[in-house]
Amino acid sequence: MPMPSEALTPAAPTTDEAARAQINHLQAQVRTERVAWSGGQVCWRGMGRGSPVVLVHGGHGNWLHWVRNIEALAAQHTVWAVDLPGFGDSDAPEGEGMAALLAPTLATLNTLVGADTPLCLVGFSFGGLVAAQLAAQRPQVQRLALLGSGGHQGRRRPKGELVNWKPAWRANDAAAVEQAMRHNLAMHMLSVDAQDIDALALRVHTDACVRTRFRSKEISRAGGLAEALAHYGGPTCLAWGEHDVTADPPAIAAELAAPLRGARTHVVPHAGHWVQYERADAINPLLLDWLGAVSARAPAPRG
Repeated sequence: MPMPSEALTPAAPTTDEAARAQINHLQAQVRTERVAWSGGQVCWRGMGRGSPVVLVHGGHGNWLHWVRNIEALAAQHTVWAVDLPGFGDSDAPEGEGMAALLAPTLATLNTLVGADTPLCLVGFSFGGLVAAQLAAQRPQVQRLALLGSGGHQGRRRPKGELVNWKPAWRANDAAAVEQAMRHNLAMHMLSVDAQDIDALALRVHTDACVRTRFRSKEISRAGGLAEALAHYGGPTCLAWGEHDVTADPPAIAAELAAPLRGARTHVVPHAGHWVQYERADAINPLLLDWLGAVSARAPAPRG
């Protein structure tokens, strides 16, 4: 019998039309909740039944950073994928720092599921730092999984400079925009060459970039991950693609896990930074195993 990831994660589409069809198919399955807070609305998308799992996307992203994971996780859990404030379909926060982002995210999450409801958090890249900060602030976070997390301040391994796509976008030069997005995906997000970027990755990344209104890079580079994990103190899983340019995975895994009791670390072969997309076949079962092992014991007391 195939694993859920094999059954529910189709091959990447080869044309933009097929990519849009796949996104529309997923959009049709989720339920969309626009949850109000004092400054506007935060958009959440849910699927499945079972214990709640919250997915937090990365910088220049939105809920579709999880396009190849939501269905697999929803086979066993109620999955809630957020568009963080200032990203995707959510309104911008009332400020520019992490606190301005966390306040509406936490408030609307508690409105959505209940402030005392136990849940698990999964974060990617900048969203890993956000998820760790949420776990440090919110009681009843049973498990935390971070993929290619930002905020570690460790060594980075850049492949090359990123291209500014905005002039081409303003000029309505679709070919130049695509070329820039392919280059940036190859330099920063995926382990494959630019010409081998598939249509779904290109569509998700392009749509997310042009709708990002919050500056996350400086926050992510400023650190704070280790402190948030220590304050959370609960079960933590840390994973990176072996070719992740935002970190030296073996070194940072050992450094972050050392002070954490019972932390698990994984370095996933043949993957770059966007590990849950590029290696959904590995990440989906890894997450299902980790999230399915929720302990009946309450999280450790906060420091």
